Amino acid sequence: MTRTTPYVYTFANGQAAGRASERDLLGGKGANLAEMTNLGIPVPAGFTLSTEVCAHYSDVTEKHGAGAPERFPDGLNGEIDDAIAVVEQATGRDFGSTTEPLLLSVRSGAAVSMPGMMDTVLNLGLNPETVEGLALGTGNPRFAWDSYRRFIQMYGNVVLGIEGAKFEHALTAAMQSAGVERDADLSEAALRDVVQNFLALARQATGTDFPMDPREQLNGSIEAVLRSWNNNRAKVYRRLNKIHGLRGTAVNVQAMVFGNTGDQSGTGVCFTRDPATGERKPYGEFLTNAQGEDVVAGVRTPQPLDELDAAHPQAAKELYAVMERLERHYSEMQDMEFTVEDGQLFLLQTRTGKRTASAALRIAVEMVDEGLLTADEALGRVDAAQLEQLLHPTFDPNAEPTLLGKGLNASPGSAAGRVALTPARAEELSDAGDDVILVRLETSPEDLSGMAKSKGFLTAHGGKTSHAAVVARQMGKVCVSGCSVLTIDEAAGTFSIGGRTMTEGDEISLDGSVGEIYAGSVPTVDASLPPQFKTLMKWADERRRMAVRVNADTPEECKQAIAFGAEGIGLCRTEHMFFDASRILNMRRMILASSEEERRAALDKLAPEQRKDFVGIFEVMDGKPCNIRLLDPPLHEFLPHEAEGQAEVAAALGVDLLTLQHRLQVLHESNPMLGHRGCRLGVTYPEIYEMQGRAIMEAACEVAARGITVLPEIMVPLIADVNELSFLRVRLERVAQAVIAESNTSVDYKIGTMIEVPRAALTAGDIAKEADFFSFGTNDLTQMGFGFSRDDAGGFLVPYLEKGMLPLDPFEVLDFVGIGRLMRIATEEGRATKPGLKVGICGETGGEPKSIAFCEELGLDYVSCSTYRIPGARLAAAQAAMR
Repeated sequence: MTRTTPYVYTFANGQAAGRASERDLLGGKGANLAEMTNLGIPVPAGFTLSTEVCAHYSDVTEKHGAGAPERFPDGLNGEIDDAIAVVEQATGRDFGSTTEPLLLSVRSGAAVSMPGMMDTVLNLGLNPETVEGLALGTGNPRFAWDSYRRFIQMYGNVVLGIEGAKFEHALTAAMQSAGVERDADLSEAALRDVVQNFLALARQATGTDFPMDPREQLNGSIEAVLRSWNNNRAKVYRRLNKIHGLRGTAVNVQAMVFGNTGDQSGTGVCFTRDPATGERKPYGEFLTNAQGEDVVAGVRTPQPLDELDAAHPQAAKELYAVMERLERHYSEMQDMEFTVEDGQLFLLQTRTGKRTASAALRIAVEMVDEGLLTADEALGRVDAAQLEQLLHPTFDPNAEPTLLGKGLNASPGSAAGRVALTPARAEELSDAGDDVILVRLETSPEDLSGMAKSKGFLTAHGGKTSHAAVVARQMGKVCVSGCSVLTIDEAAGTFSIGGRTMTEGDEISLDGSVGEIYAGSVPTVDASLPPQFKTLMKWADERRRMAVRVNADTPEECKQAIAFGAEGIGLCRTEHMFFDASRILNMRRMILASSEEERRAALDKLAPEQRKDFVGIFEVMDGKPCNIRLLDPPLHEFLPHEAEGQAEVAAALGVDLLTLQHRLQVLHESNPMLGHRGCRLGVTYPEIYEMQGRAIMEAACEVAARGITVLPEIMVPLIADVNELSFLRVRLERVAQAVIAESNTSVDYKIGTMIEVPRAALTAGDIAKEADFFSFGTNDLTQMGFGFSRDDAGGFLVPYLEKGMLPLDPFEVLDFVGIGRLMRIATEEGRATKPGLKVGICGETGGEPKSIAFCEELGLDYVSCSTYRIPGARLAAAQAAMR
């Protein structure tokens, strides 16, 4: 069958075969290069290999190995040859020519931006003959040899797999020999020597000569980019950012333009608005006499964009005009890469700019004020999951910390933690429970796993658009970059800031808003929200259908949740109340009781404390529904398992140690999460749930008698069969009615259940006969539905995600196919039995935006989540309702 669509799409001379809407086919970078070309913006001519090429390559190499001859689609080479001819015609240069040769760049570009995660090769096409032609044609031999050494270094690392540090050591040695501090100060003669050293290094590392044929170089670079789609850092990035379902990366091949031809040239990165604050002003950095990788890699600290006027006045004027035009064209803040070659401006990329949560709010609201967006569009532009960043504490302005040094305020916020000098050490400290600050000379994509585990990053090199800064803003981390007084001795495990030497593991604090580094851990205060927060939340609340509740167990948590917009409690875990030091002893006395009479005696001592808890919660939640889950965990969790603790408890309770240990043996279960817990405790020991039901109702009647509206929802956990709920409901109803009669106060209470056992979901029609409401406990529903233990799944979930067996971690994002189907069955069959049945969700996924969208699709009445996820849940519910 003849293929009717091409694999390769050209853009040159103001005409492009693609357009911005074809991101899935051309990747974000390729689609935007085509769009800018069609808009008449100066873009170097080039072509894009579609994502279909990567999909084919990945499929074949996975099945038949990396060297499979059929790994490239039939006809691809011919299309590439035709595209090269288009670029040659547009530039007036020939690929492989020894007189003014055409040089190329090869870059990745997936449909979703993955900055720095995949590979790039620049200055492609150079060899001993073409470098002389480049020198002759430009009249700038130093530039030609600098480009050649850059090409060998990049191709050697990316395509041939040679460790980048080997090239860096050789370059450093050359600079030391020449007595210069910057590679830009190396002479032509010195660069010739560097090239020879690099070629020898490549030959020694690979056992073969460095490839000299430009077409062979191009093929190798294209394959390296395709291969990088499945490199470790790209897979980690997609997993961390929940990116799935993409076909692969496109490959963008462009004519090189050079920012390293001299002082009239340069390169930079710019944003149409400040990505840290959202302020409407050009923001970015540039380097004179450099190439783009120098800015992004952070090896040199660049100049701020507002100095571009002085260095390249005409190019600066043109750049600001393009920035304004592209922002208006896309109605979105843009992140752009540019090069100035001998005074002439070229745009290499534009994409939607990554930004902090505070910037996202400001940009969205101000673009509505400017007429660029509607309120509905603005709501869709803010990442709901990102809003949590705004709510966490900041450094106390009244604290007087010891200032160690200053750098660039690359990503705002406050962070404190123990210093890790390597990504691996950051992971170790984080896994041990410590907050971590990753301290590096500069970060690279290889550091991503350690960066994800850190609270903040501190780098000696790099600017506000360096790798560390970009990743920090995207992840919501704090970053101080370009701290020139920072030195690191990784081998010794020490670092110095401003003359003070410290050891890995010491605590420091970062203020990313001002770029300051402090010794120790600085105290914090509650965050203050930006003024645009109230506006955006008002728009969201006007558009959402589902209510948003909080998972909270104390009055203090409830107060904070209401301040963030909670409309009720979706889950109050009563077991947390029993761990208080003043109550745990009576709880243990109840567990060790040998008769119902002894249990009731212990429960009578717990009841006043339990009632007091509920009084405090009902007072705060005036008029808002309060879903209270009865005791859920197995009883052994309340008893110590170490010998010393057992001896202390036995002495405090006045029981024999052997008696306590025997009780522990009786309570021991091989699989406690599927054992004697939840409603099974209530069935075995009805007096436990009766005490809790009485405490809830007594508290409700007491508070209601004072004129406060109380709406208790008593939730029975882990129901698998309607008979369990029927048995317990009769007893809870009896207690509730007795309390109402005793207090002579009427309270509108409800009794319902969690749907967290697959059998409960499948028999929801029957269970609804006894339930006033359902609440999905997706943590247990997921682990029982998959047969995964939440506590042990970490050992195999990551490989499952990396191999594509699961698109996302089902404990973080609802599994719509399996667990979602159980939820759909339960909702539909429950409401078929009882029309208008209230249904909500209270598991961890209740605050996750994709899961919230699924809940909207099912028609749930509310979602419930932790306190700091409430604003994001409100926004996600609005976004879901508008779809």
